[in-house]
Amino acid sequence: MVYNGNKTSAYIVCYAPTMITTNGIWQGDNPLDYSLPLFIVQLTLVVAATRIFVFILKPFRQPRVIAEILGGIMLGPSVLGKNKEFANAIFPLRSVMVIETMANVGLLYFLFLVGVEMDLTILRSVGRKAIFAAISGMILPFIIGATFSLLLNKQTNSDINQGTYILFIGVALSVTAFPVLARILAELKLINTNLGRLALSSALINDVCAWILLALAIALAENEMSFASLWVLLSGVAFVAFCIYAVRPAAAWMIRKTPEGESFSEFYISLILAGVMISGFITDAIGTHSVFGAFVFGLAIPNGPLGVTLVEKLEDFVSGLLLPLFFAISGLKTDLGLVRGSCTWSILITVIFLACIGKVVGTLAVAFFYQMPIREGATLGLLMNTKGLVEMIVLNVGKDQKIFDEESFAVMVIITLIMTGIIVPAVSVIHRPSRGSIHYKRRTIQISKPDGEFRILVCVHSPRNVATMINLLEASNPTKKSPICLYMLHLVELSGRTSAMLIVHNSAKPEQTAINRTEAQSDHIINAFKNYEQNTSFVFVQPLTAVSPYSTMHDDICNLAQDKHVSLIILPFHKQQTVDGGMEPTNMSFRTINQNVLANAPCSVGILVDRGFNGINRLASDQVSHNIAVMFFGGPDDREALSYGWRMFEHTGISLTIMRFVLGEKASQPLRKQGQNVINSNEPSVLTVATDNDIEKQIDDKLIHEFRIRYANDASFNYIEKVVNNGEETVAAIRTMDDIHDLFIVGRGQGMISPLTAGLTDWSECPEMGAIGDLLASSDFAAAASILVVQQYIGIGSNGDGLETPDNSDEYSNSADINHNSGTARGHTVFNTERIAPHSL
Repeated sequence: MVYNGNKTSAYIVCYAPTMITTNGIWQGDNPLDYSLPLFIVQLTLVVAATRIFVFILKPFRQPRVIAEILGGIMLGPSVLGKNKEFANAIFPLRSVMVIETMANVGLLYFLFLVGVEMDLTILRSVGRKAIFAAISGMILPFIIGATFSLLLNKQTNSDINQGTYILFIGVALSVTAFPVLARILAELKLINTNLGRLALSSALINDVCAWILLALAIALAENEMSFASLWVLLSGVAFVAFCIYAVRPAAAWMIRKTPEGESFSEFYISLILAGVMISGFITDAIGTHSVFGAFVFGLAIPNGPLGVTLVEKLEDFVSGLLLPLFFAISGLKTDLGLVRGSCTWSILITVIFLACIGKVVGTLAVAFFYQMPIREGATLGLLMNTKGLVEMIVLNVGKDQKIFDEESFAVMVIITLIMTGIIVPAVSVIHRPSRGSIHYKRRTIQISKPDGEFRILVCVHSPRNVATMINLLEASNPTKKSPICLYMLHLVELSGRTSAMLIVHNSAKPEQTAINRTEAQSDHIINAFKNYEQNTSFVFVQPLTAVSPYSTMHDDICNLAQDKHVSLIILPFHKQQTVDGGMEPTNMSFRTINQNVLANAPCSVGILVDRGFNGINRLASDQVSHNIAVMFFGGPDDREALSYGWRMFEHTGISLTIMRFVLGEKASQPLRKQGQNVINSNEPSVLTVATDNDIEKQIDDKLIHEFRIRYANDASFNYIEKVVNNGEETVAAIRTMDDIHDLFIVGRGQGMISPLTAGLTDWSECPEMGAIGDLLASSDFAAAASILVVQQYIGIGSNGDGLETPDNSDEYSNSADINHNSGTARGHTVFNTERIAPHSL
């Protein structure tokens, strides 16, 4: 029974305890009169409405939170709820308690997952730029919120002081939704850029400040006496301390007690899930909101396998089913019809404009101070306007505490929708990454500066890649005149976190104790490279860790290579050698990463097939001893491979063999010759090395001639020419090579079609390795040598040709991230060859 009181206008609802499940329509019962069937119908409608708006807004790349709020508004009094029959049948007052309870349970676990996925250790590494951007982006919107509260003057409860009202409005307008921002950055493909990382760091700081202010606002709203408010704040601090010093060690103990590779016991998972409820109960009992307890409890769970397990078990159910209930409740409470009158709409538009401008102006001030481009500063300000869950919690708590009336609540919901909805279109218009890119010119080994440092980006998946990578670097001949600047990037799959990140490790500070397998692997890899740096001269190492999905990991690699102006990226092959000498895949996602890097790299790329390129295990440079062979067929990639072999050969412990394959007289004619206009429409535009008058062959001959003249009397150099007519003879010639070689270096041969390799690609397992690289890396090839497949970077220079013009200026000397003294001359010759003609893949 429902009746209305005359004075308070409050609804009193009576429940029948037996009306939970129905006896069935055949008994004459209406399922909508019973709690469980009604809740099922409500949940179904909420999920359906949400998915409809997700589908509609997908082309506009809007975040899911907007679709969820709009779904609630559609079901609420603004649209369908205007029909009293629909409202009384589907969302009667007696059902409010059930649906709100389930919505808050979903909110509780979602905030727990946000805490689990959030990595607060990033706060230790963020710079002052992110801190200032976060703080300055909060101050102006907070002031605007305070002014807005005075303009509306809608305080309906005299027990709530104006300070509390201002605090709620200020938090709602100044907060940045970290989880929503992470998804927007991923949608805009900015998450792996410097701007994206700065925005995420600032949003994380903003989120932490917002939670502190929210706890303070709730404490002030729910407690009239200042003495009681003090007790609430002290109790909240005690709860946070308990989670840090009791819950986190207990969770770490669970991780240690679970053997590596095994799943966590059901008892541990159940204990943690119960702990979420208990934490919510404790914080609700002490006077703050229950979601605060769930969030802090989630932060106490260490990042790693336990967090991954919890996210995998809960995320789809909570985010896809229960969380939309919370936003639907917000939409059901929103009556857009109450927002009427030109004055209200004028204030609404003014607040939206000023709040957005406040964030932008605050971050632009930081951008000017740190000399950032204006476009990036404006983009950062727009991104910091992202609203979402925290703001909706603030609004709902404010409405429950009678701080907001119906109209104020509707106004704030509209502000949330508009401010978040304009971000993606505005950023797409303002931000132009290509405009701010700085082109550097020494992107290949062949045209590297003769007296500059040699910059390499080495990517590592696991400790197994480390030994061979280090020995390859040592064979690369670091000298005082030509030091190696090494960026070591540990590639870690994103799991159990909210967003991707790039972690820069400080070599001067000791690393903290690892709490999971991933961190232990990183520590092992970083320590190995640090040890190599300490025991080797003229090598300077900067270790980094990229945590991102495999599908976008190549963006991390390519962006870092461009930022650091490296000349060569070295990637590990996706297969590893077995005990019997065969090759088996480790993770097929590694192959996808390699393919994407080859397609998008801003410099030359090498893929290293590890078959034990160890040589002398000690790190002293005078003890290195390797026999290296370069397979030379011709073309840009083979010249890049020879250039790398040339650099290695300057090392006193390296013996080099060049095997050049020359086309015989009996070879079949190529598909196309230089100068011919008849091209098969089904074939890509390619280069050939088959004719004597081809410019490619002239460049190849000149490079080989230079090398032979320089080292004609060197006993450690061996030059072999093999005349072959087809692919079968090429394979036979390769198999005749001695098994004394530790490493084969071969060009990928991109865009090259030659009778020398005819037929070799028909049965290729890994086309990204090229015809010869795939042959050498296959299990059928009996040699035990490692293989390095090289692809030369071919850019578009100012003259429109295939390589950018080398110069003598050091345009990136000021951007070096590793302090060292580089020499001014190099001991080996840098090739001064003719320009390579452009070709298309």
